[in-house]
Amino acid sequence: MGQWPEGYEKRILAEVDSTNAEAARIAADLAGPCWILALKQTAGHGRRGRAWAHPAGNFAASLVMRPTEPIDAVAKRSFVAALALHDALCDVAGPGARFALKWPNDVLLNGGKVAGILLESAGVAGGVISHMSIGMGVNLAEAPGSDQIEPWATRPVSLLSETGARVTPEELLEVLAPSFAHWEGQMSQFGFEPIRTAWLARAAKIGEVITARTMREEWTGVFDTVDNAGNLVLKTAKGPVAIPAADVFF
Repeated sequence: MGQWPEGYEKRILAEVDSTNAEAARIAADLAGPCWILALKQTAGHGRRGRAWAHPAGNFAASLVMRPTEPIDAVAKRSFVAALALHDALCDVAGPGARFALKWPNDVLLNGGKVAGILLESAGVAGGVISHMSIGMGVNLAEAPGSDQIEPWATRPVSLLSETGARVTPEELLEVLAPSFAHWEGQMSQFGFEPIRTAWLARAAKIGEVITARTMREEWTGVFDTVDNAGNLVLKTAKGPVAIPAADVFF
């Protein structure tokens, strides 16, 4: 377990509607980045407003920051967050657990979804945002039931059921925060390329056929890479396609 990173605040709440909502409420008054951990979350959500269930003992946290980079660079922190969460889960689960990263924002354990990441931002002015929040939900103790997810969604799993590891939300945060600070430092010092390379080394289904779907379009092809803009690149029958945002299906 690493030391708590210098310059990062920590707030642990017994209950909140949503850690990302709380991040928006407190962002203007923060002196620096702040982790918000909720032991109970009553209105958590994922991408496109989908509900995120939070059984007791699971992890729900957000990191709120006020970055100064252009918004396209800020969005790449989803890859920083994914690397941090992947490595933190590897640390707490111990040897033998098979974790992988699913573009754009999930962590898989033994092929099932154990964690999700959600970036939200506000206050764009001159190409710079006023604040961003990186929400992370992890099924530490219990996975949602089939009635709580869409029929097409990746099978949810929990860390406990798949590995036997009993980890509290507070324990995971103590490992996750220094892991994030490490990868954030790598991107600040060296840019996106080492983040992209490290993410690809942990990616699920590289070189295999997958499907990417938006509200309007669908592509099926071989998962080739993630490009320098963070786009998913598929090799399709019509040539390579770079996709900035979509739901991915295996």
